[in-house]
Amino acid sequence: MTAPRLPRLLSLVPYLLAHPGVRVAQAAADFGVGEKQLRRDLELLWMCGLPGYGPGDLVDLSFTGDTVTVTEDAGMRRPLRLTTAEATALLVALRALAEVPGMVDTEVVRRAVAKIEAAVGGADRPAAVAVGIGAREEAATGAVRAALDSGRALRIRYYTASRDVVADRTVDPMRLLLVEGRGYLEAWCRSAEAVRLFRLDRIDRVEELTEPAAPPPSALPTDLSAGLFRPAPEQRVAVLRLNAQARWVGEYYPVDEVVEQDDGGADVRMRFTDDAWMVRLVLGLGGRARVLEPDSLRAAVLDRARQAIAAS
Repeated sequence: MTAPRLPRLLSLVPYLLAHPGVRVAQAAADFGVGEKQLRRDLELLWMCGLPGYGPGDLVDLSFTGDTVTVTEDAGMRRPLRLTTAEATALLVALRALAEVPGMVDTEVVRRAVAKIEAAVGGADRPAAVAVGIGAREEAATGAVRAALDSGRALRIRYYTASRDVVADRTVDPMRLLLVEGRGYLEAWCRSAEAVRLFRLDRIDRVEELTEPAAPPPSALPTDLSAGLFRPAPEQRVAVLRLNAQARWVGEYYPVDEVVEQDDGGADVRMRFTDDAWMVRLVLGLGGRARVLEPDSLRAAVLDRARQAIAAS
């Protein structure tokens, strides 16, 4: 299930409860999706429930012509109540977020923390909690934060997914960012002689140097108002058809467009600069992806596959 779809599914039942007998076309327009996609969402909701599918366990919908009404809401009309462990996990994450300079409005985060503490009975109430962040990313975030605090340069080992290479870089840290749910280090890269964004979960190793961080005056913060990824003149566009098992590609790599398919797969439009990297990506998916365009990329994939078969 894609990330945008889950919030929509969670919002559908309260919406339908508030709009009994709403037309499917109107509901689709309100959620900003096509009627076909909304009907797939409704079908998925209708199948949700506990094993055994007893009365009251399922979300039940009634369709009359082009209208839809909720007849069983599976308790989704009740307000969400967090357990102590859930609330504590949320508090830990918010406090960690508030400590990252330049990442969020810390005053807003502190107000949210205060409200959650009041709801669960105070900040000293103990609860076991696990924060879902990888150990490598956690280590990289801590090292980067320390370098920002001390004003030191860093040497990092970084994996560049678009070129499928790992390289050591010396960088002058500028700030930490949280963009589209992922953490990034924004820094002046001395080898590229430009400002670059480094995904924290792709930093393999971090070494704080003794020299101070000294981004040049031309190193300006990245303008993210139009999104993280922008087209570049040297980039080409590929359209891949992914089956359900390869659907993760559209979530792991930056894509311009995702068109859902009836079988659970998707067509994704993604930009690339290195033909060899894109060929490796498609072949590595083992038949779970097919190149729709451009023709030159499809031919390159077929040629490489034939070479592999001949060499086996």
